[in-house]
Amino acid sequence: MPKQILNFYKNEPTDKIFWVDNPETKGEFLFTFDKKKIYNLFADYPHNLTPQEKAIFDKENPYWVEFFKDRKG
Repeated sequence: MPKQILNFYKNEPTDKIFWVDNPETKGEFLFTFDKKKIYNLFADYPHNLTPQEKAIFDKENPYWVEFFKDRKG
């Protein structure tokens, strides 16, 4: 199986979260803190993040916090 080519980028230079672009898929919202463990926003937020990761994510992404306000961590 060929290795996927993933592109990592930050919305702001000071962000700790990298968003992940996989050119082979469409419609996925992927992010990572360390470029190793990749989270799927819709499948993993907030329950699969550590409390520290959730705090960082929430600080950097207020739009998604509001979007998912009915989900419990």
